[in-house]
Amino acid sequence: MRVDSNVPSSWIAVDDPNDVRLADYVRLRETSLRRHLESEHGLFIAEGEKVIRRAVESGFRPRSFLLAERWLAGLTDVLRRWPDVPVYVVSEEVAEEVTGFHVHRGALASLHREIRPTVGELLANREQLGAPSRSRVAVLEDLVDHANVGAAFRNAAALGVDFVLLSPRCADPLYRRAVKVSMGAVLQIPWARVKNWPVGLAELRHHGYVIAGMTLAEDSITLDELVARDHPMLALAFGTEGHGLTARTAAVVDVRVRIPMAGGIDSLNVAASSAVAFYATR
Repeated sequence: MRVDSNVPSSWIAVDDPNDVRLADYVRLRETSLRRHLESEHGLFIAEGEKVIRRAVESGFRPRSFLLAERWLAGLTDVLRRWPDVPVYVVSEEVAEEVTGFHVHRGALASLHREIRPTVGELLANREQLGAPSRSRVAVLEDLVDHANVGAAFRNAAALGVDFVLLSPRCADPLYRRAVKVSMGAVLQIPWARVKNWPVGLAELRHHGYVIAGMTLAEDSITLDELVARDHPMLALAFGTEGHGLTARTAAVVDVRVRIPMAGGIDSLNVAASSAVAFYATR
């Protein structure tokens, strides 16, 4: 059923939460289900007007939109750019039944995933564009919390990091919560997974980067000391929320670095530590 006769034919009112056309949006909080569904169909979900706009502006192609009626006017310009993409107009109650939670932002989009570049392609592209002699890269190892991944990407984008590299087991940056927490930064900043982990990080070294591992190890230098060394090409590696960098990864970095703590606190949350490190080495 169309919304009315005065709107594009792609705007379709749906009042049945079991409508198969809404399959992209089913049970968004069930991570294992979503991982399978999104991988199988090559999609990801953007939530909220700002994130949807950022996704489209970054070149991602929409599969469909799921919108409460109050969001139609604000997103009309985006929707008209894709006249053949279905826009499913639902009540907030139907949206909640489909997704499994209250979509307080009232706006969702399903978008096609793109083929991810390799580390070599990111490095080659940077050089082909006549990249400046100074560069910073973020390396995330095995972060499993999507909120921390999203926050790290947002920090990286805000503080001038060129691109982000992920270990194979690191959480998906295009999972809905990571996209949301990053405010769409995961859609803007280039990123790739390092398949041969951690020895694949050596490719950075071949391109002139010094790899600094953030750690609490006794042989680490302070972040201030790292800044004083003024490495023009620097990769900052961060480990898991609970245990930090693995021993294998700590063994391949060029220097180990710690953020000095006070007040009996031994460490910061990984997202907070990334912000401190990115800012200090900007």
